Amino acid sequence: MKKILLLFVFWQSFIFAQKNNELLVLSAVVKDKVIPNAQIIFQKNGETSETVNTDASGKAVIPPQFVDANNEITLIIKKEGYSTLVTKGPFGGLTYALSPVMEDLDGMRIVLSWGKSPSDLDSHLSYPNNHICYYHKEGTNANLDVDDTDSFGPETITIEKRAQNKKYIYAVHDYSDKNRMDNDNLSNISNAKVYVYIGNTLIKSYDVPKYKKGTVWVVFMIDESGNIIDINNFENSASWEGVRSLLSNYRYSSTPSNSITENYRQKAFDINKQGENFYHSSRIEQAVNSYQQALEYNPFDGQIYSNLGLAFSKIGRNAEAIWANREAIKFATDNTIKANSYYNIAKIYENSGQFSEALYYYGLAKENKENPVYDKAILRVKSKMR
Repeated sequence: MKKILLLFVFWQSFIFAQKNNELLVLSAVVKDKVIPNAQIIFQKNGETSETVNTDASGKAVIPPQFVDANNEITLIIKKEGYSTLVTKGPFGGLTYALSPVMEDLDGMRIVLSWGKSPSDLDSHLSYPNNHICYYHKEGTNANLDVDDTDSFGPETITIEKRAQNKKYIYAVHDYSDKNRMDNDNLSNISNAKVYVYIGNTLIKSYDVPKYKKGTVWVVFMIDESGNIIDINNFENSASWEGVRSLLSNYRYSSTPSNSITENYRQKAFDINKQGENFYHSSRIEQAVNSYQQALEYNPFDGQIYSNLGLAFSKIGRNAEAIWANREAIKFATDNTIKANSYYNIAKIYENSGQFSEALYYYGLAKENKENPVYDKAILRVKSKMR
């Protein structure tokens, strides 16, 4: 049962409560572990950025001009050994959690944080024969690292190794208001944010949509190929069992449709071109940033994902490269992109000594397009498996 002694809750709130001109940085995977000396950068386009560091208690004072920041202000938090967190304002009085770098090529970490109210939001992950939440903290190759019940978060679910050909659904449940159907506290006052990490990179982030009613925010789906697909629906449930049933139904429903405005499509195209220029001039980090910005405008473009996968590979961020290439395959409009992406995935697995996976993806590359390079790769990997 989800019961915490009131004295303990009070103590936790007393220790970690921060003012509206402060923010707190914690570990995403160790309960209440503060992160000192994290670098926090406040940025606004066209203006000089400002940097502060967290103190020994993990807190940092927000520069006065950013206390009431809106979504035009970008917050960047860096710490060696952790993935860099990037998010938009407002952020006064909030808690942020840094994710340690993940080593597994097929791992993923999902981090939820929120504001003071509602006090208790819960992370839920549904996949075949498993449902991870506060009631069932461990499942097949996935677990709930941190469960928070007294505001701010984080709540963290780590997928140690994603299962192939399986669908996952992630959602947030407003446990505090579970018996108040169609209330809007989760949407309008929680300031809930969800961050998705692969390897050393923040791949996706979500701000809770405003002006919605419901106790369950169904955030995204990971499809059978490992692609992350936005859902952002609101539903109602009064219990974890109800959320389990709800998400199970989502896993059997059809994939959400992809739609994008022509204006956003053009912006993505232009920013992708900037990224290609950076890549060809060996400014790979800038290329990665450009491709990620382009995908914010058009997350359904296979060519942009393919470019991002190449850039990630170039700087040794292999888990991220595999994810980007899988996205490229999903949205590719021709077999050449698909074949190249399968080949790039296979090379990563081969270089890491995972030969069965490498052989599988080399085979898929050959199925999509004949190429002597693929034939040689298949023979090479087979010889290594003897």
